[in-house]
Amino acid sequence: MQHTQFLQPDQQPLQPLAMHPRKFIVWLFMVSIFMMFAGWTSAFLVARSEGDVLNIELPSLFTISTVLLVISSVTMHLAIRSARRDNLQGLKLFLGITLALGVVFLAAQWTGFARFMEMDIYFVGGTAVQSFMYVLPFMHGLHIIAGLIFVGLVLYRAYRFKVHSKNMLSLEMCATFWHFLDALWLYLFLFLTLNA
Repeated sequence: MQHTQFLQPDQQPLQPLAMHPRKFIVWLFMVSIFMMFAGWTSAFLVARSEGDVLNIELPSLFTISTVLLVISSVTMHLAIRSARRDNLQGLKLFLGITLALGVVFLAAQWTGFARFMEMDIYFVGGTAVQSFMYVLPFMHGLHIIAGLIFVGLVLYRAYRFKVHSKNMLSLEMCATFWHFLDALWLYLFLFLTLNA
């Protein structure tokens, strides 16, 4: 004989923890990226502890690019807010600004590499500290390119009226990934500022 469990009037049934499979994949991707950068920053600290020290200041362009990326997180948030209110013009505007800021961020980073060369800091391979000064920003830049492609695809969908308050999945995944890349760069920027 089966026993049926009845809920008391003030009890709510337990809801299963669930996440859309695509969102789950984005989170797994972000965790793997974080682990990769954690490994590189650990290797940087090991090389530094063995006496490989640069004692330099990061180029000012890295500070400027950091500010641009923080602003792009704000515009991405405004894009989400616009979509939730079905303000499609605002959605397209703020996604477009986010895209533009990301491109300018990459240009500033690339110019920052030229400043490294002016300071006689080159990529020499191996686990040299000066190589990490290229590896960390460069690999982050590659992920920013992936983020920009994602933003561009969502912007294209917005122009086709496929992103709105009833269809937020692609925008929410894009925003999550973009905010993660911004937070990752803030971590790398502070790390390099304190340890270069």
